[in-house]
Amino acid sequence: MDKRMAGKGKLLIIDDNEELLFALQLFLNSHFAKIDTIKNPNQLLSQLEVDEYDVYLLDMNFKAGINSGNEGLYWLKRILEFDANACVVLITAYGDVELAVKAMKEGAVDFIQKSWDENKILSTLLSALKLRNSKLEIKGLKEKQKQINHQINRNTQFVRGTSKAMTEVFRTVEKVAGTEANVLIVGENGTGKEVIARELHLSSHRKDQVFVSIDLGSLSENLFESELFGSKKGAFTDAKEDRMGRFELASGGTLFLDEIGNIPLHLQTKLLTAIQNKQIVPLGGNTPIDVDVRILAATNCNLFEMVSNGTFREDLLYRLNTIAIELPPLRERIEDIPELADFFLHKYADQYQKGECVFEKSAVKKLSQHSWPGNIREFQHIIEKSVILSETKKLAAVDVLIGEELQLSKKISDSLNLSDNEKFLIEKAIKHTGGNMSLAAKELGINRSTLYDKIRKYDL
Repeated sequence: MDKRMAGKGKLLIIDDNEELLFALQLFLNSHFAKIDTIKNPNQLLSQLEVDEYDVYLLDMNFKAGINSGNEGLYWLKRILEFDANACVVLITAYGDVELAVKAMKEGAVDFIQKSWDENKILSTLLSALKLRNSKLEIKGLKEKQKQINHQINRNTQFVRGTSKAMTEVFRTVEKVAGTEANVLIVGENGTGKEVIARELHLSSHRKDQVFVSIDLGSLSENLFESELFGSKKGAFTDAKEDRMGRFELASGGTLFLDEIGNIPLHLQTKLLTAIQNKQIVPLGGNTPIDVDVRILAATNCNLFEMVSNGTFREDLLYRLNTIAIELPPLRERIEDIPELADFFLHKYADQYQKGECVFEKSAVKKLSQHSWPGNIREFQHIIEKSVILSETKKLAAVDVLIGEELQLSKKISDSLNLSDNEKFLIEKAIKHTGGNMSLAAKELGINRSTLYDKIRKYDL
């Protein structure tokens, strides 16, 4: 087995002291899969073309009588230019703490002093190797996430429509997508707020980075900090290992905060601090972590009204609301329905292998006359259901099942089983509101978070 695959990495030592090179190689040989040495730093770049290394042990001074450390800092920079994930440990003169601190700011992971302390040398280099492995793992995960996002984005198609309202929406999208401005997307449930958020991301310079979405409406208060900011091992009962939060996961890319109006007032301060400082502190941790995210937020609430009522922080609203995009409900863009109908008809006809299907004029007319309280989400659901149940490739008005709810196989009866009846009522509320979870929760007399918990419980 390759030693490196067993957890041992490759080390390159750059120092002009031949005796030190020999001693270090002898001492460290059993701890690394391979150790190479260079006496002249001018050979460094050519060596990097030949092989790659996990850890570099680099002297800070090579010319006799010069102890500025500038040579070491120069070669440190060249190594990091070659490999941004390189882990470089510097060898400094005894007591030269100021120089070591400067080197750490320039990208070195640690330093050792020119005194033969075997325990210090070994622990420092093994820590650097562990950090290198972590960096490579994160790089791999980000590449994997990038590919996943690319696949998701490729499959996330939408219809712009020709209505005046949607033309204005996309005119704004085109103007702000390439900026770093935070964007607040408002509109009724089901109008496609996440679709617009993805379009903003895909049209930005962050398009090759991750797009991370989180529904704050389904997030319980006790999970808020750990989900957004991460947590350290032991931070709470079930925290058995360090966990990365959505802010850190999205760093370099875009973070989409859906249902932003559902955050309790006392948690809004923590979110504001993270956005304002571009730093987060994991739950149970003490060290701030820098994050580089663009914030896109969405809500169906009137945040200005909430500010007036004292239920939403004004300073948080203005942090989120650099640019606002308001999505019109489907009933206000009826002229887009023929195009939307055609799009979803072909999508579901392909998905359910129905062949080439078309809507007759009567079907389109019926679709155009409905008020669509659930907006695009309800529209999409109706088209899918109609395609599945239709026995013809030409769908007429009778084949468009708006309001013709299918009979549930199980109705509330003489059964006194609470779970059976609760599941039925939840299904009924969701159908009655056209998939509008806020309205469904209101009809049931519960909050959105509880509704989501019950949906998961009954696998609805």
